[in-house]
Amino acid sequence: MPEFATVPVSPLRISFDPATASVEPAGPVLTRRMSSLEGLFADQGEWKRAVEEDDPVVYTVSSSPVPEIDRELPQSITTIRPGACGGEFYMTKGHQHPNPQGEIYLGLTGVGGLLLFDGQRTEWIDMEPGVIGYIPPHWAHRSVNVGDEPYSFLAVYPGCAGHDYQWVLDHGMGARVLRAPSGYELVPYNSR
Repeated sequence: MPEFATVPVSPLRISFDPATASVEPAGPVLTRRMSSLEGLFADQGEWKRAVEEDDPVVYTVSSSPVPEIDRELPQSITTIRPGACGGEFYMTKGHQHPNPQGEIYLGLTGVGGLLLFDGQRTEWIDMEPGVIGYIPPHWAHRSVNVGDEPYSFLAVYPGCAGHDYQWVLDHGMGARVLRAPSGYELVPYNSR
């Protein structure tokens, strides 16, 4: 049996507060501002204007204290603020797992979507409270807030999966999610 590098983790009770979309005990919190989403929005002029104006917070990721190591199942709660840049809804950076692993997202508050891309095929899963989105191995994924209030979801993933954000910058996501009279529409990635 192979040996894995581990940090001793004791059994843990984690409380979830739906009012604040937070966990206790809390781990690290990551804040992504517009400036950290360079190259992701189609309208780079609008992106630059938003960064220079007030560099708004687009989303936060609040993690539990479970470490991202082999054999562990870290959890995090991502909250994407409502908004758009050049008509394209606020979104997470998106990533692929370099050590291909499955992942689940559970919708907690608001409405959003899970955009998935395997390099050829694009899929979309509508997300709302109580919906579980399953992300198979080898699929890049990004979450998008398509509503007028914060959209939060719980992610649970293998600690050994890793996060490759460059893959999305290099390959895109197959589609973009834009405001539309009916709420939102998916358009081909390179059509804007």
